Amino acid sequence: MSKHRILTTLGCALTAVLATAWSAAPPTRPAVTTVRIHDGLVRGAAHDGYRTFEGIPYAAPPVGRLRWAPPRPAAPWPGVRDATRPASACPQPAGEVPGGSTDEDCLHLNVTTPDDAGPARPRPVIVWLHGGGFTTGAGSSYDAHRMATRGDVVVVTVDYRLGALGFLAHSGLPGSGTFGLADQQAALRWVRTEIGAFGGDAHNVTPAGESAGGYSVCAQLAAPAAAGLFDRAIIESGPCTGRADRPFAPSSVPLSTARATGTDLAAKVGCRSAHDVLSCLRRVTVPRLLAAQDTDQQPAYATPLLPTDPAAAITADRFHHVPVLIGNNHDEGNGWAAGIIQAGNPVTADTWPDVVSAFFPSPGQAKAIVREYPVHPTTDGGPVFGAVIGDANFACPTARTDALLAAQVPTWRYEFADEHAPPLTSGTPPFPLGAPHASELPYLFDLGGRPRDLTAAQHRLADTMIDYWTRFARTTDPNGPSSPYWPRRTVLSLAPDHIAPTHTAEPRHHCAFWNTHG
Repeated sequence: MSKHRILTTLGCALTAVLATAWSAAPPTRPAVTTVRIHDGLVRGAAHDGYRTFEGIPYAAPPVGRLRWAPPRPAAPWPGVRDATRPASACPQPAGEVPGGSTDEDCLHLNVTTPDDAGPARPRPVIVWLHGGGFTTGAGSSYDAHRMATRGDVVVVTVDYRLGALGFLAHSGLPGSGTFGLADQQAALRWVRTEIGAFGGDAHNVTPAGESAGGYSVCAQLAAPAAAGLFDRAIIESGPCTGRADRPFAPSSVPLSTARATGTDLAAKVGCRSAHDVLSCLRRVTVPRLLAAQDTDQQPAYATPLLPTDPAAAITADRFHHVPVLIGNNHDEGNGWAAGIIQAGNPVTADTWPDVVSAFFPSPGQAKAIVREYPVHPTTDGGPVFGAVIGDANFACPTARTDALLAAQVPTWRYEFADEHAPPLTSGTPPFPLGAPHASELPYLFDLGGRPRDLTAAQHRLADTMIDYWTRFARTTDPNGPSSPYWPRRTVLSLAPDHIAPTHTAEPRHHCAFWNTHG
């Protein structure tokens, strides 16, 4: 295994260790509530001020001949379907989901709605697409009751196919490389049709997501088949201009590359020389597929669902023109840098050129990065490494995405900058992480159903963020009387002691350098 692959794998493992924070809380026994949708009755749970409906199928189980097929409609059910507990997460290795999952019957969603939401005054709808590198994650990890009650919105969290089961590409296979994205579209169509029964406004829908979920929103912005499925978009730490040569941020790959990956997978599981390769692959057990799939997964473009790389589509103004709220965290790369260092890869003045070369193999580019981001003998190399990862993969691509979008649609950009954000992993990192990747999530959700471990000042920041996010979903304008004014074409810095717009965040992120050497 190359050093690049080793370091990339260690970096991607950051998502997996979030299971420490996201393990499900012990179940409770709340009262029940029943709603009728087209497929039948669903019985959810009534809580203090809100209701939840979990594990509702939005598509048929993608099993048997439907493995690697576009999502099909769910079958109606007799009687009342229990929706008081989450359904299985989509197949994935152990990590965020303790023990992982091998259950392909996973195309479900969860609805959290304010107690008094109803058809008479429908609420805006936020559809949350989870992150996890298109390989791990679950909608049920995100307890959205604070967003629903404080923001007076309906929140839908979605499970979609992951890994090879979600993004396999093979010649002659319709939907190659985009099954997980097709699932997301099926969930959005379900929302347009069914959310009114839960008090949601089917004509005011905002997909939102973080990391791979944020990039999924980008993909839907660029996907012709998603036209008319949503009205606004929220993108957190998943810039639309991600690139495959920047291995930490999500991106898409050409169909030809995805097909080559699919051919390798078929060989690993013994199907490459089969008379009917797809029939052979559909007989392979889920654990064997998970063991054989690559650590990295990306959607494929040059496909019917995603004809163009989202970066190219947005650059060429070929995307759905809806308002966008977009942003990143100030120290996106620090978590990966810390994990890589703790795995036995120190960053010192002596090792720094080799570490950079592992990620930027072009000699001229690597040397320029070492000059721009020097590690001196007395310097702690961890934050420098984190800055390179964060600037190259997130901060500067987010600035580029924002500029492209803002030229065409109303756009608001933020930077989450709480340098004391609660850690999402256990143990003591080798240097202070600041506001790393995913650290804004506890300010919007209770992860794994557990209360947020925030200070009083951080709780106030969390309330302000929920106010901004939900007002944007309601009216396109995040501003309101309870929050500092957020002008368009500025970057709103979000920290407990400083919520204020700035004209640009690029200088501290070396974006001029990456515009020249990227």
